[in-house]
Amino acid sequence: MEPLIDLQRKLLPDLLDVMQNRYRILQNVRYLQPIGRRSLAANLQQTERVLRGEVEFLHEQGLLKVTSSGMTLSDEGNHILLELENIMKQVSGLHVLEGLLRKNLNLAEVIIVPGDSDQDSWVKKEMGKAAIKRLSPLLKTQKTIAVTGGTSLAAVADMMTPLPKKRQPLIVPARGGLGEQVENQANTICAMMAQKANGEYRLLHVPDQLSNEAYQTLIGEPGVKDVLEMIRSSEIVIHGIGEAKTMAKRRKSSPEVYQQIEEQEAVAEAFGYYFDKDGKIVHKVKTVGLQLDDLTNDKTILAVAGGSSKASAIAAYMKRGPHQILITDEGAAKKLME
Repeated sequence: MEPLIDLQRKLLPDLLDVMQNRYRILQNVRYLQPIGRRSLAANLQQTERVLRGEVEFLHEQGLLKVTSSGMTLSDEGNHILLELENIMKQVSGLHVLEGLLRKNLNLAEVIIVPGDSDQDSWVKKEMGKAAIKRLSPLLKTQKTIAVTGGTSLAAVADMMTPLPKKRQPLIVPARGGLGEQVENQANTICAMMAQKANGEYRLLHVPDQLSNEAYQTLIGEPGVKDVLEMIRSSEIVIHGIGEAKTMAKRRKSSPEVYQQIEEQEAVAEAFGYYFDKDGKIVHKVKTVGLQLDDLTNDKTILAVAGGSSKASAIAAYMKRGPHQILITDEGAAKKLME
């Protein structure tokens, strides 16, 4: 397949450009359907005149359905998208980029989806879909999965699919709540994933930030202690990586903490730890849940983070984080390779 794509790139470069554009159109429709032509044009940053011809072609090929409420994918359109995934990775050079990034960041594996989630919200769903696809072979037997919060993990939960009884996991939140939008909290994501997988879940009803006195009291509570044991013994961990200042604001950190993060030039956050560009820990929040020391080599760890703006955060955390799997997008990957 690769030699053929190389030949096409030399002899018919326009053909590959057209294929990539039509693939993007189908991707956008899949996640935004039903969608009107004007909204789709704005999302793709194309003129309606240019888009009209492509939509008519895809409709004539039976890949799109066009109704008064907007465009939707046909069954054939969904099938074509699935068939094209690996081909489009080769066309766009993402397979090569995955190998380079894996080597540069010293990771076990890198999976890159097309697009930039800073520009297109549906790209997060593509990362979520890629995470579930990678997770599936790990669930041949019942496993315990710990998940953090955030919009990337919410996309993972949204893409979860039902599992047969012998493979149904126990899903637990990796940490307490941030006090943010409820749909992005670890507890909510944990429950949604479990329900979609037909699995079980446990919740951790504690705040994310605690004083030392409150922390010591809470971790001694039998209910909290039991859930913490499940979290620490989880075989699989799925987590996000945050930009330091953004996470400090979401946590409503004190002015003193925010100043410390700025002065120490923190760029990344994960599991309540703040890291500078060299991966050095510059601040630690007292949290109930997974700690860096809990991320042992016997766990399978998937980091899901994308967007070109997250590149510095991903690079910083991976200098400190364990040998793991990174699921990211093209925007972040290309920025990481600069």
